[in-house]
Amino acid sequence: MRPEDLLPDDHDHVQRAGITVRKGSVGAFLANATILLDAAQDAAARNAAERDLLTLLPGLHALGLFDVLVPKDAALRQLVEQHR
Repeated sequence: MRPEDLLPDDHDHVQRAGITVRKGSVGAFLANATILLDAAQDAAARNAAERDLLTLLPGLHALGLFDVLVPKDAALRQLVEQHR
């Protein structure tokens, strides 16, 4: 299966379990997780990344992402599980 089989080029979102999941959500999760886990980032950047990451979790859970992939970092894994 290819990405365009799941989400054609002319679409920017998909519905799963009544939740709208935008194209780019997985990439945004990865970017926010990288900032959140980087101790060199200041508190404001880490707080913003956590806030944005939390808004993505319902859609990513609806996609089943965390049924297949589990965050390696224990704190991130706990955050993902707390918001299941």
